[in-house]
Amino acid sequence: MLIKHISSKSTVRDEELRPSATGSDEQHLHSLAYSSRYATGTIPKFELPEKSCEPSTAYQLVHDELDLDGLPAMNCASFVHTWMEPEADKLIMENISKNLADVDEYPATIAVQGRCVSIIGNMWHADKAIGTPTVGSSEAVMLGGLAMKKTWQSKRKAEGKDIYHPNIIFGNNAQVALEKFARYFDVEARMIPVSEESHHCLDVKKAVEACDENTIGVMVILGSTYTGHFEDVKQMSDLLDELQKKKGLDIPIHVDAASGGFVAPFAFPDLQWDFRLPRVVSINTSGHKFGLSYAGIGWVLWRSEQQLSKDLVFELHYLGGTEFTFNLNFSRPACFMIAQYYNFIRLGIEGYSRIVDNDMVNARSFSTALEKSTYFDVVSDMHRPEGVYGWKHAKPPAPKKKNTASVKYNPALPVVTWKLTDAFREKYPHVKQEAISTLLRTKGWIVPNYPLPPNEGDIEILRVVVRESLTRDMLDRLIDDTIDITNRLKDMEANVKDNIYAPIEHFGEAPRTKKRVPRGLKDAHGKVKKPKTYARPC
Repeated sequence: MLIKHISSKSTVRDEELRPSATGSDEQHLHSLAYSSRYATGTIPKFELPEKSCEPSTAYQLVHDELDLDGLPAMNCASFVHTWMEPEADKLIMENISKNLADVDEYPATIAVQGRCVSIIGNMWHADKAIGTPTVGSSEAVMLGGLAMKKTWQSKRKAEGKDIYHPNIIFGNNAQVALEKFARYFDVEARMIPVSEESHHCLDVKKAVEACDENTIGVMVILGSTYTGHFEDVKQMSDLLDELQKKKGLDIPIHVDAASGGFVAPFAFPDLQWDFRLPRVVSINTSGHKFGLSYAGIGWVLWRSEQQLSKDLVFELHYLGGTEFTFNLNFSRPACFMIAQYYNFIRLGIEGYSRIVDNDMVNARSFSTALEKSTYFDVVSDMHRPEGVYGWKHAKPPAPKKKNTASVKYNPALPVVTWKLTDAFREKYPHVKQEAISTLLRTKGWIVPNYPLPPNEGDIEILRVVVRESLTRDMLDRLIDDTIDITNRLKDMEANVKDNIYAPIEHFGEAPRTKKRVPRGLKDAHGKVKKPKTYARPC
């Protein structure tokens, strides 16, 4: 995030606004912790303090301010994992000072890194893969794009053709990192509009139509951040095979499996999306999403060294050993990669399978509960039988059978997205989805409300990412809170009586106040009709 600097002369500084913080009261940080209960000073926000303070004081001040953050366990907006076992936490703290860039100094750590690459490569059915850890999928997807660009340029140079007008293709539902790659590295981004027919993600037929001799590759997303849908890597590959036969264009695929890379192998093991497809040359994933590690670790693998141009690999010697590196970052923490390895040996196939299955079951139950309320259309399709897409076309859920293990569901992430039904919005136009999101926040839940990609921007959706830490009990509470808030908004009088506290009072967060009307105006305005809409978010 870019943040503007606030200079010492800025008028927004606390020192300008609060006389007690100018130093005239001679308070220092050492007097501002709980041991001084009547302190009125504030901690520095824009420049270094003149004097030092005790460690306990600094800790308490920072700790208390960070209490204003939301609870990670109730952050339903994020794909990032927020909990690890105490043993993993211990390993992280034991290795938090290690730099993953120091090959010679930390040989055991580098060996662990190599094992992780091999484990992931085998999980994705690789044969001779080569890969590297990154700080996340944003770096990883850029490395994948750079490799495709360099491969395309090398081929064009050999043919004596122009190398200055590359383009890359992906859906306009892509995470911003894909667009950043194109903009930062001078590649034309051909973003394919999504639609209900394409399940709100990449339309592979339109993607093929956009390909030409300057296309360095197609990026296919295994798990859309908008709705959780898996884009069809196999069909994309088949269509590109046909294109090569017709026009001779050999266009590779990079799979952005930021979230799906640790879901598909366990929830949908027969799904062909990885290195089983010859046209897939590289894959990236986030270990800190469904890889179940803390934020700070991602991975990118290439099918073989042939897909990784030697021009991109640097040979370094100045740290005491020889290192071959292809990263945008250099120094980075080793502890989160170590935490990833802990998960691999701790959970294994059995553990990951159970956790992912539990996430999927919980997400499907949550989806069904939303539909049963009759207030909502569920936009995501992960709870529907394979081949059934869209709330408009989905059939009512069939009666439960004793054995449901044989039911095949649409391949997707454990992500639930929903919206108010058209009938509900027509009957209660004063109820806004943004208000539902805002009022859920007052109960501690972080549930975003946002529009679908540009081509479908008139549809707003609420989204919940069902992670391991979001238990069935918590989801039961979330559905209860969602229905309760919707009912209250539905029953709220459209007339909010010009009282800024009316929405708050309705939800019991403030004492009801009786609006005072001057005696002289009461009779004159007693019969005036007030607005009948509730359009502002709470």
